[in-house]
Amino acid sequence: MVRFGVIGTNFITERLLEHVKDMEDFKLTAVYSRTNEKARVFADKYGAAETYTDIEEMAASANVDAVYIASPNSLHVSQSITVMNCGKHVLCEKPLASTSSEVEKMFAAARRNDVLLMEAMKTTFVPNFLSIQQHLSKIGKIRRYVGTYCKYSSRYDAYKEGTVLNTFNPVFSNGSLMDLGVYCIYPMIVLFGTPHQTKASGVKLETGVDGEGSVLFQYEEMEGVVMHSKISTSFSPSEIQGELGSILIDNISDPAFVEIRYKDGRKEDITKEYAYPSMYYEVDAFINLIKEGKRESSINSFSHSFATIQTIETARKQIGITYPADQ
Repeated sequence: MVRFGVIGTNFITERLLEHVKDMEDFKLTAVYSRTNEKARVFADKYGAAETYTDIEEMAASANVDAVYIASPNSLHVSQSITVMNCGKHVLCEKPLASTSSEVEKMFAAARRNDVLLMEAMKTTFVPNFLSIQQHLSKIGKIRRYVGTYCKYSSRYDAYKEGTVLNTFNPVFSNGSLMDLGVYCIYPMIVLFGTPHQTKASGVKLETGVDGEGSVLFQYEEMEGVVMHSKISTSFSPSEIQGELGSILIDNISDPAFVEIRYKDGRKEDITKEYAYPSMYYEVDAFINLIKEGKRESSINSFSHSFATIQTIETARKQIGITYPADQ
């Protein structure tokens, strides 16, 4: 049994807790929020005994082994390091931090305190991503990766009416690339490594974050194309193109249907059935690493997380997106 504290009482934390509610090795014991009232309401809903408005106090609790962090991006580095300095393992939502230098500080803290740190990028653990990896050779030499995640944000309506929520606030290191583009870039790096060249463009909103954008990546013998948006919606699948065929992926962040279409017209459904909800798999992997005494995932590894944030950092600076964290 691994006893968890959570930082962030938002929809993503609620979703994770719903997805792991039948997991025998997961137990929620503590909730942090900025207000006692909000922490108590959340704790009562999900059965946590302890509530905190001080992260250090929660991290020092003898009833907490690990902490799941789902706070705004700009807070990840300070909160993660505080928790790790108390000897607790950390599962931190994507993107791991605002900048590559912040990510390096988090890695150093994990090593210094001999604890596990893992980026909570669920895509790379779900059965259909594993299916993509297993069947990749069937489409021959890879020539192009196309990752698409464009979803109109309900918060954009508030933005257009004059209310700037966290999603469109650079103070929190947010925007389309950080929130949605990361779902396209991380799997690309896991599958094909770090690109040699990055060229980005996008639409910069008045607050200073990007509403949407496109990124071209150059590899030795292939290219990557990523399209992301929080101000429009795409219904196009993501795709990996090879010389013998293509793998179509309905939803890059949470693939539910994966199919190979060969150049001779044949189709092969390589979709896998899920035994559990999608976020279950990353938490299960994290807990197993703790049980095995490991301090780094071989899938959501330090190298993958660093290459991803470094690539995003390059892309957003080309668009002209800067955060307070860059200073």
